[in-house]
Amino acid sequence: MSLDRRKIDSIIARYDEILSSISDPSVVADNERYMNLSRELGELSEKVETIKAWEKACEDEAEALEILSMSDDEMHELASEQLEEAKAVRAETEARLVVLLTEKDPRDDRSVIIEIRAGAGGEEAALFADTLFKMYKGYATRMGYSVDIVDMNDTELGGFKELVFEVEGRGAYSRFKFESGVHRVQRVPVTESGGRVHTSTVTVAVLPQAEASDVVIDPKDLRIDRYRASGAGGQHVNRTDSAIRITHIPSGIVVQCQDERSQYKNKDKAMAVLQSRLWDMTRSAEKDALDSERRAQVGTGDRSERIRTYNYHQGRVTDHRIGLTLYKLEEILAGDLDEIIDALIVDAASRKAQSEE
Repeated sequence: MSLDRRKIDSIIARYDEILSSISDPSVVADNERYMNLSRELGELSEKVETIKAWEKACEDEAEALEILSMSDDEMHELASEQLEEAKAVRAETEARLVVLLTEKDPRDDRSVIIEIRAGAGGEEAALFADTLFKMYKGYATRMGYSVDIVDMNDTELGGFKELVFEVEGRGAYSRFKFESGVHRVQRVPVTESGGRVHTSTVTVAVLPQAEASDVVIDPKDLRIDRYRASGAGGQHVNRTDSAIRITHIPSGIVVQCQDERSQYKNKDKAMAVLQSRLWDMTRSAEKDALDSERRAQVGTGDRSERIRTYNYHQGRVTDHRIGLTLYKLEEILAGDLDEIIDALIVDAASRKAQSEE
């Protein structure tokens, strides 16, 4: 992992420049300039603090190595401890700096729409779709985000053939975007009487939530149908004709929402999903391929395609993109995703930094 020294020096120089300018009476008197500089100073503070911690760790590591090269037995143990501690701090701060110094995705601060669909495995895949939803809901709660179901197609055993929901909160896309792809589960299904382990898959697509200005939709291009909500389990079934189905005629995209009792709320939610799908489609390299980016994210749902495997027998979760295996299945399924997501963020930033060298 390498860091761009020139970029680091320019950040420190800019930070020092702002610190000097912000105390100038003429700057203080110019409210707009003062506010802009204060905002920039706040954005640079975390980077500068991390740079200083990294530089201190590098100095401590060099000092410990020097002592070890010339020390007697009495100093050797203390220097060894200092060296190990300095190495750990340097690795941690270096990884954090790689992320902080990488240009931010402008969509990272947005809320997200997540679509979960059962893939290969029938009812077992539908049950695992519910497990993944609970995992994401738990993680969203930990992060202070809110979760709102848009649409679902549930099964008699309590699973989901399909589930669409919103995660509202600043920075949600930056944390959830790595979940797009095929998730594979290996476990003994509740429907299996012989105790055999089955492999099933669930596909996940994560879309940054579009804003009204991102996509202009002509009302004449929409067909809006109202119908009575339905569901296998009955937990989310409405008793009124409040469910909404919106068809975008030019693209053929169909979205629906039946979770709210209010027809207007269901329409708003369905429109939010439609805007995000259309925005995603227009950003795709292949303009004529409907949902091409989403298909690239989730693949076909085949068992051989996967980004992550959840193995119940061994209690492990493996993210195949970065080769990370953690033996904390229960904690992860309860929403403890930070270790995996942080590692994916560092990996993505490192690869981006290497490509720009």
